[in-house]
Amino acid sequence: MRHEQMEVWQRSKALSVEVYREVADLRDFGFKDQITRSALSIPSNIAEGFERYTRQEKFRFVSIAKGSCGEFATQALIGIEVGYVSELVGSQWRTEAMEISRMLGSLLKTLSTQPRP
Repeated sequence: MRHEQMEVWQRSKALSVEVYREVADLRDFGFKDQITRSALSIPSNIAEGFERYTRQEKFRFVSIAKGSCGEFATQALIGIEVGYVSELVGSQWRTEAMEISRMLGSLLKTLSTQPRP
């Protein structure tokens, strides 16, 4: 299956686009860079993993994407607390990130139980 066909990739890409648009005018460039990079890392690592040849490589990159979900959710919470992101938007981002993380966890479970080629 191509990564573009996967719901988890589509949702994580949409989240990344939303984050870029929301923080476009933010003047704290360090925070802006970090939160956009963690959001971008999720769909990017899913894509990279599914372009690899082995199950182990797919697993590794999907695992990195899952870690980026936690990183992003933490940054969204900090963004709310410092006033860079509204409570509503930040909470929606955190909810979506945690749902994507659960989806990636299921994908990792599937990948770990597939027989070796």
